[in-house]
Formats: sequence, structure tokens, C-alpha cells
Amino acid sequence: MALMGWSRSCRRILAPTLVLLLALLVVPTWPAAANFVYDLSSRLIALTTAFAGTQVLLYGAAPTDAGSIAVVVRGPARDMTIRRKSRVGPIWINTSSIRFRDVPSFYAVASSVPLEELAGPVTLARHELGPDQLHLDPVVAEGYSAEEIDQFRAALVRSQQRRGLFSTEPGTVSFLGDTLFRTRVVFPANVPPGDYQVQVFQFADGEVVGAQSSKLEVAKMGVEAELYDFAIGQPALYGVASLLLALGAGWLANLMFRRP
Repeated sequence: MALMGWSRSCRRILAPTLVLLLALLVVPTWPAAANFVYDLSSRLIALTTAFAGTQVLLYGAAPTDAGSIAVVVRGPARDMTIRRKSRVGPIWINTSSIRFRDVPSFYAVASSVPLEELAGPVTLARHELGPDQLHLDPVVAEGYSAEEIDQFRAALVRSQQRRGLFSTEPGTVSFLGDTLFRTRVVFPANVPPGDYQVQVFQFADGEVVGAQSSKLEVAKMGVEAELYDFAIGQPALYGVASLLLALGAGWLANLMFRRP
């Protein structure tokens, strides 16, 4: 009887332990929390009449042998249309177009190692690391082949790069010593206003092991902000005021340069 009671006690003790071990084997492991810290030299970019572009310094610290660091900065998303010109007779005109949804108005990426060494294509695509990895989906794809959509998508990226709003080459995240890292994000004069997302990824063995994100605001300030709000809030009145201002300027110029 004592032996049977001991056997039952062992089963009661071992059963929960076996269930716990099975759970640990079945449940997938999640990336560990980011073990780095970072900050920005400024969290507000003021767009004034004298704004000609600026740079924001991102700096941080990570433990020794913490892996590689990648940084992505995205502007507010919006739908964008890309058009293709074709020759019709003696002239070139827009003959087709595709509208893409949720295109970042600004995109910059930087990393401490080349992107192809950071991770595999699947991981880069999952986290949209690189302009070519952005998930740019057409609003309507009917009538276009997959190859044509890829051509329009590539043309959209090139158009944004020419305007300085997309990275042409990944920036560099530099390590100062074994723990401190930094990179600079360049914002051109035509940077759109809005809330920007700053993402910092920590990679090890080709996988993301930690990530953090924060916000950066790009806002119009001063007279330009008031004119922008007026144009958006009262477009008809803004148009009339602009027309009257142009007529007044033309009349004054005529008075000043009119021959006696």
C-alpha cells in the first residue's frame, strides 16, 4: 500500500513537470526585448520660410557584441499615382497610370553593416529594410500584369529618390568604440510635414532580436504654417485672395515701370 501511495505521489509531481516541458518545446520563442537605448538630437523639425533642409542625429548605446543595428525613418503614408508616357504621333502623353496605397512620403534607412549581410531577403522584406523592400500595393491592379506592376513600382521609387525623399543608398550606422552608435538622417528642403516614425532594429544571426520605435514631428511654423492652414481650411477664399494679390502686384508693377 505504501508503495502504491508513493507511486501516485510521483505521478502527481511528474505530470505538471512534463506538461511544462512540452509547452516549452511547442511554444515558439519570441525575440528578446531590445537591450539598447537611443535618442534623437531633435524630435521636432520646424518648416519655416527659411528652411533649406536639415539633419537629425540618432545616437545610442548597446552592450558589447550586441549584434548589428539598423535604422528606418518613415514619413506619413499617402496614396500616390505614377504615370507612364507613350508616344502618340509626334508627341509624348500620359497613356497609363497606377495608384499605389500607403506610400511613405519619406523613407530613409541606415545600418551598421550592408543590408545583404544584415539578414536574408525574407527578413529584409518583412521589416521593409530598403526602398526595394517596401510593400507598395496598387489600389486597382486590373488590366496590368505582375511585371507591369513591378515596373510602375520601381518607377515610383525612382521618382521619390530623384526628389530626395527616398534613400538612394543606405546610410551608415557607425559604432564609436564597442557600445556607442550613431547615424545622421538627412531631411531635404521639400520634406512633407507630418508625424514620422523612427524604428531601430537589433539583429543577431540574421534575425531581429530587439526593436524600438519613436515619433518625430515635422511641422510648419510661423507665417508659412498660417498660410498652409488657411489654404487647407478655406481653399476657395485662399484662391480668391491669391488672385487679388496677383492682380494688385501686376497693377503696382505697371505704375512703377510705366513710361511718362
